[in-house]
Amino acid sequence: MSDEINRRDFLRRAALTSAGVSLSMCGLSSGNVLGANDRVRLGVIGAGRQGVDNMRNFMQHGVEVAAICDVFQPNLDKGLAAAGGKAKTLKDFRQVLDDKEIDVVIVATPDHWHPLCMVMACQAGKDVYVEKPISVAVEEGKKMVEAARKYQRVVQVGLWQRSNLHFQKAVELIQSGLLGKVSFVRTWNYSNICPEGIGNPPDSDPPPGLDWDMWLGPAPKVPYNWNRFGVGDRWSTFRYFYDYANGWPGDWAVHLMDIVQWALKVDGPTTITALGSKFYLQDNSDTPDTLQITWEYPTFVATYENRLCNGNSLHKHGYGIEFNGTDGSMFLDRSGFQVFPEMLEERDYRDLHRSEGKREHRELGKTPMMKMEQVDDGLFNHVGNLLECLRTRKTPQTDIESGHRSSSACLLGNVALRSKERLEWDVAGQKLTKGGPAAQKLLSREYRAPWKLTV
Repeated sequence: MSDEINRRDFLRRAALTSAGVSLSMCGLSSGNVLGANDRVRLGVIGAGRQGVDNMRNFMQHGVEVAAICDVFQPNLDKGLAAAGGKAKTLKDFRQVLDDKEIDVVIVATPDHWHPLCMVMACQAGKDVYVEKPISVAVEEGKKMVEAARKYQRVVQVGLWQRSNLHFQKAVELIQSGLLGKVSFVRTWNYSNICPEGIGNPPDSDPPPGLDWDMWLGPAPKVPYNWNRFGVGDRWSTFRYFYDYANGWPGDWAVHLMDIVQWALKVDGPTTITALGSKFYLQDNSDTPDTLQITWEYPTFVATYENRLCNGNSLHKHGYGIEFNGTDGSMFLDRSGFQVFPEMLEERDYRDLHRSEGKREHRELGKTPMMKMEQVDDGLFNHVGNLLECLRTRKTPQTDIESGHRSSSACLLGNVALRSKERLEWDVAGQKLTKGGPAAQKLLSREYRAPWKLTV
């Protein structure tokens, strides 16, 4: 078959599938909004920027906010204002769980609190919306899945891109075989910030209204530092310290790799390697400014690249996913997707094997032959999906198990980076089959007394 016929066949398949995209865009609605006779009461644990955003989406569905909890008074005040001034304000999340009238809780704390709050919520008979990544360490995530199953709770993870129509259509196209055999996927976050990064503030007394010891919770006891807390007019900088989070792999790569694993129907990688360091930034963060994680799956390789000192980006986007198949490639992010056919020179495949060493030249198409822009609100849909599952007890769009699998892939990337080891992972058994003591230790973390994670 000639290259030109291959290309025409791709365009024909793309045209046929485009009709499906257009049809799928019809009928978008807010049908999940609760009716007058439905009553769902919500407790919010963690009233920072993300927690309040999640809460507002629940409110748009008609959910009543019963209680808001945070250890920082300014966050409580902002959360209460966003709730219309009608909710109870609390500083200990256990008070939220003790309220028998609360049906569902949002866990939007810093990452190191996610497992305890989620597991204890399940034990208290609550359904849960827990932010991503679900945990700081892989073993914590396994206990979270166990708790959800043991107490038969509905748990939705905040990987809401699965509820965006254009992500769903992109996954459908990939699984239909439109791109051919996908053997490589690239994900990335690129930016360029000043060498001071988040700065080097000295340790100090905590600000008024903050219970620093409770904020630390199960994490090691250390003096207050503005960057370790980092709440303000920026994204909280706790995410750049390994005691509380996993840097960019936990903050962003988990969103990207969740789509990769969903689209290619895999639960996790078999081999993980990572390289990176702080080559440029001069701040007091733990995490690298330049990083590459490589995952090998049974049928493809995926990478995540993070640069904080150069913003030159693929497709002129600072983040995204690129699926590369034998027949075409797809660029995908929150703004939409584009599909590019493979452009082949009109030469026989036998040229690849000629003695003079000539090789076929392949060039990615310059013009997308199919595209779709964002047409709906993924987070709003995601909350609606959870509320529907509260009624039906069905598995939500991003169930705790799939959220754990996606989180684990990224956490294992950090384990490989920090241990400086090449890891081999038993996906079914959720355990390392190759990795030394340093890597094994990073799969879990010790909790500071009196906190314990028990299921």
